[in-house]
Amino acid sequence: MLLTGKTIVVTGGNSGIGEAIVLAAAAEGANVVIDYVAHPEETTALIAQVEAAGGRAVGVRADVSKVADVQTMIRTAVETYGRLDVLVNNAGIETRTSVLETTEDDFDTVMAVNLKSAFFGTQAAARQFVAQGGGGLILTVSSVHEDWPMPGNAAYCVSKGGIRMLTRTAGVELGPHGIRVVNIAPGAVATPINASTESDPLKMKALDGAIPLGRMAEPAEIADVVVFLASGRAGYMTATTVVVDGGIMQGSVGL
Repeated sequence: MLLTGKTIVVTGGNSGIGEAIVLAAAAEGANVVIDYVAHPEETTALIAQVEAAGGRAVGVRADVSKVADVQTMIRTAVETYGRLDVLVNNAGIETRTSVLETTEDDFDTVMAVNLKSAFFGTQAAARQFVAQGGGGLILTVSSVHEDWPMPGNAAYCVSKGGIRMLTRTAGVELGPHGIRVVNIAPGAVATPINASTESDPLKMKALDGAIPLGRMAEPAEIADVVVFLASGRAGYMTATTVVVDGGIMQGSVGL
């Protein structure tokens, strides 16, 4: 198995892409820490699923928009499994509001969950990696909208653009410590955040038509990229973004 003995923390790990990452990492032998802020019953069910398959997982309730909670999350991973090897900054939200519509509260909430959490998660993980020695890996799940404008979702796009630069800057800064920082930018993925699109046949027809591969990604397909990056088979990759979008950025403009 590719991740045997590694400890991996997944923020927003009890649904969507995060849930898929938890299942994929556990299946490859990782010790998994599932961060969540709501729906504890879903975390309990996910842990049971992992354990039934022979894996190891623990849940930690932490609001990643709060630095103290982020630090608690990392500390829990180390206290439970003895070390930290990989942090996946996956938690994210959106308001689907334009520049003209976005309120201060909308903006602050999106930035806190999407960008602040990734920054201070990166910091907390990096400090742990330096303390324990041997390097480590920080992965962030961003979006094609870190680079590709999405009219009507301004704050989300700004937060993802910030994550792209965080990845590049932190990767350069932390490289001398043996710490790699890699960003994953999915395109459209069949997760709860896209439920409104999936429920509208006309929107789905337009979306599928804009994707060269003709469909949304499944969460497991993003999780497979996480496993590859965490496996050691991508050990020379850092300070960069891996785009996993079915070709949509090349096949359409301004969707």
